[in-house]
Amino acid sequence: MAYLQFSGQNLFDGTQFLGPDKVLITTEEGIIKAIIPRSDAGEQVQQFKGIIAPGFINAHCHLELSHMKGIIPEHTGLPDFILKIVNERHFPEETILAAIAQGEAAMLEAGIVAVGDISNNALTAPQKQQGNLAYHTFVEISGWKPAIAESRFANALEVLSKFRLIEAAASLSPLKALTNPLKSSFSPHAPYSVSNELWQMMMPHFEGNTITIHNQETPAENELFTKGTGDFVRMYNAMNIDQTHFTPTGQNSLPSYFPQLEKAKNILLVHNTTTSEADMDYANQLSKQNAQDLYYTLCVNANLYIENKLPPIELLRNKKSNIVLGTDSLSSNHELSILSEIKTITKHFPNISLEEMLQWATLNGAKALQLDSQFGSFGIGKKPGVIVIDQLVNNQISEASTVKRLV
Repeated sequence: MAYLQFSGQNLFDGTQFLGPDKVLITTEEGIIKAIIPRSDAGEQVQQFKGIIAPGFINAHCHLELSHMKGIIPEHTGLPDFILKIVNERHFPEETILAAIAQGEAAMLEAGIVAVGDISNNALTAPQKQQGNLAYHTFVEISGWKPAIAESRFANALEVLSKFRLIEAAASLSPLKALTNPLKSSFSPHAPYSVSNELWQMMMPHFEGNTITIHNQETPAENELFTKGTGDFVRMYNAMNIDQTHFTPTGQNSLPSYFPQLEKAKNILLVHNTTTSEADMDYANQLSKQNAQDLYYTLCVNANLYIENKLPPIELLRNKKSNIVLGTDSLSSNHELSILSEIKTITKHFPNISLEEMLQWATLNGAKALQLDSQFGSFGIGKKPGVIVIDQLVNNQISEASTVKRLV
């Protein structure tokens, strides 16, 4: 059997840098065989000017919105951004499918190997069925009006069944299933878009699954739950949605809904731009009590695009939170690139080490999506993808840095 050998300015194994004197050995298909000293590797080593690392994990994406690139202006604020998504997302199906294919191709080129993808419909299913990337599809459920809870849940069941069909088809090809597995589960869209009736319908389906939810992306979310006022009320009025069924809890949104996720195995809280220390303490304590793994998903470029704000990353780090990275969608981002997310974090938080951020982008993301048996690290027998990050400055990421997939 032929083997490939890779070496760079540094080798990152999913948790730490191993130094420039290590060589990664894989099969031609990319299965990890060993990491050995350079002195033991012989002459057939491919040497790169950059960091060798496992493929990136995009823990939060909306591939189905790829056709909306550049349509919504920056800095609208979240409620107005949502209004524009609702009113302007309807394009011819062939346009949407073409943009989905282009979005996936861009992620492949950007060194991404697995994606946590939000789906309100099944339009991404044909692309996912091709097996180019691994996906955990989060079939998103929303409906603020109690009267539409049953119809919204029925629609979500139908969408989930379509993704489960392509998962079943993939499982018939063991090699394909191993290479790029497909998973799916239900997830609530956000606290401000799910009625109590809809929560009750979806909660039994959380057990043992990974669940994601858009969390505290704007101050208006907390205002809605604490006071029943603010920009979300304005948004409901613009959409002719009656909100008399809703009673403010007097608390921030996170403690208002978080107990309803108690049956989930993994929880991904996405965005978190206005999550307070008290909110974090509450979620951390309750998830620990329920034996759950809690992850905070950062989509910093989308946060800057929509609200022109950044999440409290230093606070999350001080709390020793599990952090993962996502791109959100091309309606709220200029590109689907985890490396671009790392560059933005480096710009605003220069004290955070590249080693730490690469763990967010690889092993943490794989664990969050329950895909770490294959992805996220250079464990023997895994097939995590191999990338090289180049154009470094003093062995650090620079604005000029690019990524290339080697296997």
